[in-house]
Amino acid sequence: MTAHEYGTADGTPPRGVPGTPPGPGPVYGSSAPAGSGPVPGNWPYGDATGTTAGTSGGYAAGTTAGWPHVGASEVRLPAQKTTDTVNGSAPAETTGGADAAGAEKKPAAPGRDRYLDLLRSIALVRVVAYHLFGWAWLSVLFPSMGVMFALAGSLMARSLNRPALSVIKSRVRRLIPPLWVFGALILGILFVQGWSPAKDPDLGGHLWGPVSVFNYLVPIGAPPYPLSIGSESGLLESSWADQAAGPLWYLRAYLWFVLASPLLLWAFRRVPWATLLFPLALTAVVGTGLVTIPGETGNAVQDFAVYGSCWVLGFAHNNGMLKQIPRYAAVSGAAAFMAFGLWWASGHLGSEGWDLNDIPLAQATWSFGIVVILLQYSPSWQTLPGRLAKWDKLITLSNNRAVTIYLWHNLLIMATVPILDLAYDLPFMQSDTASSWLDSTELFWQFVLVWPLIGLAILSVGWIEDLAAKRKPRLWPNGAKKKRAARAH
Repeated sequence: MTAHEYGTADGTPPRGVPGTPPGPGPVYGSSAPAGSGPVPGNWPYGDATGTTAGTSGGYAAGTTAGWPHVGASEVRLPAQKTTDTVNGSAPAETTGGADAAGAEKKPAAPGRDRYLDLLRSIALVRVVAYHLFGWAWLSVLFPSMGVMFALAGSLMARSLNRPALSVIKSRVRRLIPPLWVFGALILGILFVQGWSPAKDPDLGGHLWGPVSVFNYLVPIGAPPYPLSIGSESGLLESSWADQAAGPLWYLRAYLWFVLASPLLLWAFRRVPWATLLFPLALTAVVGTGLVTIPGETGNAVQDFAVYGSCWVLGFAHNNGMLKQIPRYAAVSGAAAFMAFGLWWASGHLGSEGWDLNDIPLAQATWSFGIVVILLQYSPSWQTLPGRLAKWDKLITLSNNRAVTIYLWHNLLIMATVPILDLAYDLPFMQSDTASSWLDSTELFWQFVLVWPLIGLAILSVGWIEDLAAKRKPRLWPNGAKKKRAARAH
C-alpha cells in the first residue's frame, strides 16, 4: 500500500482494473513581466480571452496546458551562445541587446514550448499504462509525478510576480470545476448503491462523514468512499470506488503546494539550497518510518515531503539558478541522488518489487535527479522536430485536456472490462483457443480501448476546463484551427 492509495488493502490492482498510484495532474500558465532572467525565447500561450502575451519563455495566463521554461528571475546570466533549436541556424549572442549591425533584435514569435508539452503527454500515457499494467519499472523509467510537480512549481514561481492571492484563486478556479463534475458522478453512483457517509464507520460517525464529502468540492483532504460496495458479479466490481477516486490524491497535493508556494518562494529567494533540500531531509524522517504520522495527515505530509524538492526545483528552473550550475556538476550531482535512490530501494523492496511509489525516500531522490537532468537539457522547442511533428495534434490535445484525462482515466480503464466481455459472445470467439487468446491479451486490448473512451470523455466533459479558465468552450482543442488560421494569413 502506498500513501497515494486511499484505503487499498495491499496496493495490488485487481485483474484488468487500475489499482496503483496515480499520475499527473493539472498545471496552468500565467504571464511574467519583461526583463526577467535569461530568456532563450518567448513561447506564451493565449490568455483567458484567447490572446497571447509576450512572456519570458513560458505560457501566458488563462491556459490549462503547459508550463514555463524560464521566467521572472533575480539571477542575471552573462551572454551565452545558443543554437536555434527550431531551424538549426548558427549560434547568436543572447544578450538581448543589439546585433552585430547595431539593429535591435526582434523578440521571438509567440508560440508553445513543445518540449514541455511533450513531457506532459509522455507522463499522461505513462500514467495510463502504469495504472493498467501495474509494471513497477515504469516508476523508474519515467517518474511522472516528480516531473509534473517540478513543472508546476516553475509555473507557480513565475505567476507569483502577481499578487499571491489572485494567483491562488486562479489556480483553484481552474482546478475545481472539472473535479465537481467527476465527483458528482462518483457520489451519484455511490448513493444509488446505498452508501451513506453518515453511516460509514470508517469516516468517524454522523458528523465527520458528511463533512468529509466536502473534499469532492475542494480537495484539501482525502475524498470519502467505501473500500468495497456492490458485488463482483455486477457491472462495476466491488472496489470500483477506490480505483476511480485514487487519482484524487494528486489534486490534494497540488492544492497544498499552491497554497504553500508564496512562503516557499519567499524562503527560496533567501536560502535557496536549504529550501531546495529540506523536503528530501523531511522525507528521510517521515518516509522511512523514523517518525510516523497516522492517517491521511501522514499521507499528505509524506506526499508534500517526497515531491517538495521537485516543486522547488521548478523555482530554481524559473529564476535561472539551474543554468548557473555547470552542466557537468548538475548531472553528476543528479546521478549521485539517483544512485542513492536505487541503493535505498534495493534494501526496501515491497510487495511490488522495484515500484518506487512504495518507497518514499527512493522516489524522492530518484525523481529529484531525473528532474534536474530534464530541466538542464530542456531544448525549448517552438515546434516539434523531425518525426515528432506527426504527433503535434495529439500532444496539443492532451495538454489542453490534461485535467480531464487525469481525472477520468482510471474509471475508463474499468469501463473497458464489460466492453471486452462482449467479445466473448462473438461467433468466432466460441472456441477454447480463441477464448484463451483473448484472456492472454486482455490487458493489451484494454489499453487499446481506453483511448477512444478517453476521447469520448474529452468530447463530453473536457470543455469544462475551458469554462474554468474563462475561455470559450472547445470540443476538440488539438490546435488544428489555429494552424489553418495562421496559414490563411
